[in-house]
Amino acid sequence: MSRHRDVRSINYTDECEGLDDVYGHSLEDDYSVSPSVEQFMFDRTKQSDISAYISKGKDGIAEEDENTEEMSVPSHVRPQLNDIDEARLQSCLDEIRNVIGDSTPERVLIDTIVKNGFDIHRSLDAVLNSSAIKTPIKGASDEQREKVVVVPKQETMIMTLRTPELAKVSKAKTLSVTKGFDITPKSGQKISGTKAEPMDISPRSQSPSVESAPEKLKIDVEKEAALIKNKELRGEAAVARYNEERSGTKPLLHMVVIGHVDAGKSTLMGHLLFDLGQVNQRTMHKYEQESKKIGKQSFMYAWILDETGEERTRGITMDIGQSRFETASKSVLILDAPGHKDFIPNMISGATQADAAVLVVDAGRGEFESGFESGGQTREHALLVRSLGVSQLVVVVNKLDTVGWDQTRFLEVANKLGSFLRQAGFRDADVCFVPCSGLSGENLTKSPTEDALLKWYHGPCLVEAIDKFKIPERPISKPFRLSVNDIFKGTGTGFCVSGRVEGGSIQSGDKVLVQPQGETAVVKSITLEEMPYQVAFAGDQVTLTLSGLDMQNISLGYILCDPMYPVPVTTRIEARIVLFNLQVPITQGFPVFFHSQSLVEQAVITKLISQLHRGSGEVTKRHPRCLPKNTSAVVEITLNRPVSLELYKDVKELGRFMLRSSGVTIAAGLVNKIY
Repeated sequence: MSRHRDVRSINYTDECEGLDDVYGHSLEDDYSVSPSVEQFMFDRTKQSDISAYISKGKDGIAEEDENTEEMSVPSHVRPQLNDIDEARLQSCLDEIRNVIGDSTPERVLIDTIVKNGFDIHRSLDAVLNSSAIKTPIKGASDEQREKVVVVPKQETMIMTLRTPELAKVSKAKTLSVTKGFDITPKSGQKISGTKAEPMDISPRSQSPSVESAPEKLKIDVEKEAALIKNKELRGEAAVARYNEERSGTKPLLHMVVIGHVDAGKSTLMGHLLFDLGQVNQRTMHKYEQESKKIGKQSFMYAWILDETGEERTRGITMDIGQSRFETASKSVLILDAPGHKDFIPNMISGATQADAAVLVVDAGRGEFESGFESGGQTREHALLVRSLGVSQLVVVVNKLDTVGWDQTRFLEVANKLGSFLRQAGFRDADVCFVPCSGLSGENLTKSPTEDALLKWYHGPCLVEAIDKFKIPERPISKPFRLSVNDIFKGTGTGFCVSGRVEGGSIQSGDKVLVQPQGETAVVKSITLEEMPYQVAFAGDQVTLTLSGLDMQNISLGYILCDPMYPVPVTTRIEARIVLFNLQVPITQGFPVFFHSQSLVEQAVITKLISQLHRGSGEVTKRHPRCLPKNTSAVVEITLNRPVSLELYKDVKELGRFMLRSSGVTIAAGLVNKIY
């Protein structure tokens, strides 16, 4: 203990007394360079341009003082990346580590991945096919290792993925470094550590990270081409796997049930499920007895979909109810939407997931008129589903038994509603009218038996009409996208999110990027139809168990996406909107609520760019002062917080939105540009 001094008790002021510098600063040494070498040394004071370039740190070198002869050598500087590129980098690193292990330094992998535009396959080929690896120098810093001339590593064998042959191995000696210069032997010269020999000493070439404009443009084009090629290859693989796993199964159709409050939507669908055998007799008897106790026996079929106590007590649907049944050629997922105007946001959330819709109207005298005229939800629901991309519609004229299956009443309802649906954008060929009774079950799953109905109706029953819906093409080949519709705590570790896969595919163990947060998570398991699956595809309604992410960092409306192809995040968009029946014209600065999938965000219409002709889409007025009702326009919308959206031309499901104000839907829109 007496021979060794405790560094914690050293008085550095006394130790450094008499020296010109202070503790913590570099001290000049007494060593000098021989005159024979000094004449070749680079003088910074005479080359101001290169000195200024080096001082900026473009090559990873920074000067502390222009007058100092010695220069500190910092460690390897990790490239500055944004959150999205950082997530892509980590995803590539994990994939490459799984193949090559830890034999290659991380800094080499990072540089290779960034250089190859975050393309896993190109980066892996570049690492494995590299014929030269830097030989580390014991005791040297990372920057000094960077300056060593690249030579083949001694007795190292490299295998590529393309050939089983071993790469050629060569031996060489490590070369020294002198203050920012690459010292390379001339042809035929030997390197000696004892005897001075003539060397070719030249200033270090410009950093490869600094390219001219044409070179940078070329690299950007190559990077974009590589990303497109990689996307196509992954898309082809996803389609092939989909065809392999889903062959022989019925295609899935998402169907939303909409209509005015008390039109009988839940009762109609509940009775349909019971007749198809989706609900057993014991459960149905239980619902019948419980509904009698509270004096609502007519709601016993509605309880099949209205599962919460509040919904059963109030007698209205408040949230999206889900169930499934099969027709002759399809597997149908029912999305029972609420009809009350207070729950329109929930209805929009269900409609965004739908491929087709069933519109239920009450045929009772005065009941249809109250739901269809001003203030009713029949018009608004029909406009909403059409604006959200639903083009196939079955109109169920429900409770027709209350008017004695009167054909005149049926035609009256069909004519009024048909005229409105044509104005809303539905084609006659895509709309079908079916007379039904949800309470008695007439014309739901079988042909009608009522003589009064058989006299004039010879069309399909409800299940047959649903079976005629066409399955839209699923974007399986596109990058993975899932909109979060529900979040809940699972039984095990982690938490669960549910939603519809809007594009691509996802499998257990994949990493996903949560936008707009920019955080990554790992998919631990996938549940589809309450059964575990290894992979899910576009169009599936799934539940994912996530790990590596705090449950508080995810909300409804967030998007899970592929880290290699992230969803854009923005607070300002340019959109084309169609205005509905407004009470007050829209002006610049008009506040609205922005609805996209399950997302609800406050926004402001900050600019009126142009007013369009509603039929042709041509510009009729630029920078209008206001937008009246039933017009079309291009506007700029600014949101209060960052949201994840896609251009409509890229992903239609994530490029649509609705605008609401004062509890009324005032416009539907498509995203044209993301700023």
